[in-house]
Formats: sequence, structure tokens, C-alpha cells
Amino acid sequence: MATTTCEPRSGGAHARHTRGAAGLSRRDRVGLAGAVRSEFTKIRSVRSTYWTLLVMIIVCVGMAVLFSSSDAAQVTGAATAADRASALANARADAVTGSLIGLLIGQLVIAVLGALTITSEYSTGMIRTSLTSMPRRGTVYAAKAIVFGAVALVAGLVTSFASFFAGQAMLSGVHASATLGQPGVLRAVIGGGLFLAVCGLLSYGIGGMLRHTAGAIAASIGLLFVAWSLSQFLPGPPSGWFGQADIDKWIPFNAGGAIWEHISGVNLFSPWVGFAVFCSYAAATTVAGLVLFLRRDA
Repeated sequence: MATTTCEPRSGGAHARHTRGAAGLSRRDRVGLAGAVRSEFTKIRSVRSTYWTLLVMIIVCVGMAVLFSSSDAAQVTGAATAADRASALANARADAVTGSLIGLLIGQLVIAVLGALTITSEYSTGMIRTSLTSMPRRGTVYAAKAIVFGAVALVAGLVTSFASFFAGQAMLSGVHASATLGQPGVLRAVIGGGLFLAVCGLLSYGIGGMLRHTAGAIAASIGLLFVAWSLSQFLPGPPSGWFGQADIDKWIPFNAGGAIWEHISGVNLFSPWVGFAVFCSYAAATTVAGLVLFLRRDA
């Protein structure tokens, strides 16, 4: 009687194992890309995204027109030749910074959107759905930051360039306008867009820490605007450690604003150093938000 021996199909098992490992590897690789696509779909499907960005552009461009028109009016309304020369010199000196002055308000608008990017899902309970479809919390958090950062950067650059050109249009009639080819001008205009994007990411990190929309917006406004306002009441030089000269440049708005100031103030960092300090603030809040996002329940 013949005996049949069944040998184990080690090759088939190995192939199945290899296919499974390859599939897992592919899932790991596409995990972030898929999360980014999902977050992009979310942010573009929410109507408040468009309204918030539109408000930011309108406010910044409107303030550019307002301030630049005021400078131009001072030149045309000068009574004497000496007054006109002085007003013209001031208008030319403020041509860039005056047209970007709307970023003072624009930072608050983008901060609202940054906070809402993450806190809105906590208020609606959608965060549980997001974490069910993508259990890797770090991937979800990173995808939200990447998508919002990209949107904020594009919107910030559009806002900054639109504000600049609108302001220069108001000054061109009195021959006080600036051009992008002049020293420091292109850096200032591009810096305005970078400034807005980092403001939004700073607020996003605060939203990740607090998980509450009103609290995150209030904290962001306090850090970006109220701290700057209070710094105006510090004693001027000679100041000592607690004076304006020592503290001013570390205020988030002053540090970040140095990149779009055409001529940096006496007590401010140089443009790129100040922007690096500002980025470190945003990085600190974003990392802190990530740590808490990983440790807390949804």
C-alpha cells in the first residue's frame, strides 16, 4: 500500500507572509498621504474656510488702501513746498510697511481658522470618526497641520501681495510708491505671507492643547495681539531688564513682524532672526499640542 507524505508548503506560507508585510508597508507609506487627502477634503468642504480667508484678504487690502491713501493725501494737502517734501519722504519711507499694516488684523483672522481646524472636530464629535478611520493619532495631527499650513501659506501670500499692490496704487499718484525690485521690498512682501502662515500654525498648536474653540481663539489673540498692545506701555530706554528695549523684540508679533517691516525698529531683531524666533514659538505650541493629542482621549 503506497503512503502519501504531505510536506508543508513553506514556500506558500513565506509568500503569504511576504505579501502581508508588503501590504502593511504600503499602508504605512500611504497613511499620511491618505490622511492629507482626507483633511484637504474636510477643509475645502467647510464654508467657513472660504469666508474666513475672504475676510482676511478684504480687511488687509482695505487697510492698505486706507493707510496709503492717507499718506498720499498728506502729500497733496501740504501747504508749503517744505511740508510737501517732508510728507513725501514719510510716504516713501512707509510705502511698504503702510501697505502691509493690515496684517496686524489679518493675523487674528488666520488665528481663528487655525484654532477651528482642530477644535471644531472636538465640538462636533467628529474627532472620534477621524481617529476611527485613522487610528494613528500622530498621522492625523500632522495631516491637519500640513493641510492647514499649506492653505494658510497660499492665502497669506495672496493677501500680502494684494495688499502691497493696492497700497502702491494709492501712492503712485504722488510718486511715493515702492517696487518689488527695491532692496528689502520683496522680502517684506513674501515675509508677510510667511508671517500669516506661522500665526495660523501657532494658533493650531494652541487649539491642539486646549481642544476648546473659544479658549484657543482667546489664547491666540492674547499671545499675538494683547501681548503686543501691553508692550507699548513698557518704559522706554534706558530700561534695564524689564524695559521696552529688552522685552519688545521677544513679543511674538514684534519678532514675526520684523520680516515684513521694511526697516526694522531699533529694538527689534533683524528680519530673519526675528522670524526664526517667531517660528520657534509656533513650533513649541504645535509640538505641545501633538504631545497632548497623543496622550489624551478623544
